[in-house]
Amino acid sequence: MTYSKIIGTGSYLPVKTVTNFDLEKIVDTSHDWIVSRSGIQERHFAADDQKSSDLAYEASIKAIEAAGINASDIDLIVVATTSPDMAFPSTACILQHKLGITNGSPAFDMQAVCGGFIYALNTADLYIRGGQAKTALVVGAEVISRMLDWNDRTTCVLFGDGAGAVVLKASNEPGIIASKLHSDGSHHQLLKADPKISMEGQAVFKFAVNSLSGVVEELLEQENMTGSDIDWMVPHQANIRIIEATAKKLGMTLDNVVVTVANHGNTSAASIPLALDTAVRDGRIKPGQTVIMEAIGGGFTWGASLIKW
Repeated sequence: MTYSKIIGTGSYLPVKTVTNFDLEKIVDTSHDWIVSRSGIQERHFAADDQKSSDLAYEASIKAIEAAGINASDIDLIVVATTSPDMAFPSTACILQHKLGITNGSPAFDMQAVCGGFIYALNTADLYIRGGQAKTALVVGAEVISRMLDWNDRTTCVLFGDGAGAVVLKASNEPGIIASKLHSDGSHHQLLKADPKISMEGQAVFKFAVNSLSGVVEELLEQENMTGSDIDWMVPHQANIRIIEATAKKLGMTLDNVVVTVANHGNTSAASIPLALDTAVRDGRIKPGQTVIMEAIGGGFTWGASLIKW
């Protein structure tokens, strides 16, 4: 049986750091208010001349180096983004060019907002399992700061820019064990960008906790596993309260949850690969461990992936 195995991770945060104290100067808010409601202390904003493909490139280079491959080995690129460089061509095609890949392999974007990385990972996994790709680059990249409404003080303080990437390779050894994806368009008005981001916070919070815990339980039941079989959960880094509530519903403590939201805020599709790369590089996630990743985004879209590292 062919599996998709993650053989390299990488991430990138723009140089510009914006702290809560910086936001106090331009928004009617405070450091304590932001931390108490989200756990966020700072976030990163892209430079004026940086686009999502630029952030994606930096993260991809690190993932490719960690994987010990050449960029030319990649025969599939899937970029999850809700802030593409332009309407078309896809950010993935632009990234392919920046990486110097000229083998004619497919490259395309996936839009599922904060759930985008899980959607993209599952798509690349299916390509590899189906024999249509052997080495895939999956990226979450966002310049979400340009979509913020600075008159909406409860929402604009939550988001930041960044990118994360993983390299998947066909393997006979278990890697991505299974994934579950869901969506419910009846809630599309609760979290949207038209063109600026707006959100009904309490409704999103309640739906997020129930949906995230539900999809993890669904995936574990399918694989005849329980929460005690999971070494690490890598959740979408939206809000510490959502992360805590989801972990509690699953009977997990934060000791087994990778939490990075304080340092980069909600980076939408980039948040899971950013957190994953952090935990891989600092040694928390080790070979042989079982990892579950889960996310929810506007739409609503949500899903989870179960991985043997």
